[in-house]
Amino acid sequence: MLNRITQLFPAWAILFSVVAYLQPALFTELKSSIVPLLTAIMLAMGLTLTPMDFRNVLRFRSAIGIGVLLQFSVMPLLALGISLVLGFDTDQTVGMVLVGAVAGGTSSNVMTFLAGGNLALSISMTALSTLLGVVLTPLLTGLLVGQTVDVPISGMLMSLVKIVLIPVAIGVAINAVARERIKRIDPVLPLVSMVSIVMIIAIVVALNKDNLASQGAIIALAVMLHNGLGLAAGYGACRACGFDSTISRTIAFEVGLQNSGLATALAMKFFTPIAAIPGTIFSVWHNISGSILAGYWSRKPVIPAPARETERA
Repeated sequence: MLNRITQLFPAWAILFSVVAYLQPALFTELKSSIVPLLTAIMLAMGLTLTPMDFRNVLRFRSAIGIGVLLQFSVMPLLALGISLVLGFDTDQTVGMVLVGAVAGGTSSNVMTFLAGGNLALSISMTALSTLLGVVLTPLLTGLLVGQTVDVPISGMLMSLVKIVLIPVAIGVAINAVARERIKRIDPVLPLVSMVSIVMIIAIVVALNKDNLASQGAIIALAVMLHNGLGLAAGYGACRACGFDSTISRTIAFEVGLQNSGLATALAMKFFTPIAAIPGTIFSVWHNISGSILAGYWSRKPVIPAPARETERA
């Protein structure tokens, strides 16, 4: 039952977005809940991770290296390029770059599992990119948009430490010392994350009702392009480097599915409500596109590596 509820995440996100758009008063007073909700997501993620997940970085080092490189170079640069091509203003560009500069989203793990990818690799890269993002997200945002807007790099860094690093570390530590007890609540953790993300989306939609009416369509186009190009870059780069389709599918999801909830929270905390629109739309869209792609790949046979084994221990 719980799995069925979480599998319907895109539907819940759309439903609550519509309700928030039509009845914004139901959610606008919850603005201060965005950061606590995101902290809850990070804690839930930490509770699903073990020290072994981080040690898997060595086992899958080549594939993770490609994924991390794409995650923190191609994705933010794509976001900036798309923003320039579409003539976005400063706030819209900041929002897009934030989406491009954050780590991969936890939904990538679910999509990888559904698509028949390598789940251990997915979890390892999500964990590593989340930790790296604590430093790289504010630095990249400042580098790419710092000339047009005052980016509070130190403030973002400290917030990411409190919102991401500490909750994830606490979750991993609890899981390491009380694994048997945590197993009992494992089925509930995805539901906690899903409810938290849906609430964040609804709150931001409510706060941005007028902006969405005037800017939503063009930003949705930018988000779809960004997401699609990210998925293609992750898959294509791994295939070009000689990995089989199992590894390539995994890296595609890790690169293309961003932690847009975090981007939304950072935009609301440090910039403007308009800057939160790309993250809000991305949160809905990447789960729809990821679900469709996962369903398609799940019906396709694994394409072997053309030149070598995908990874060696």
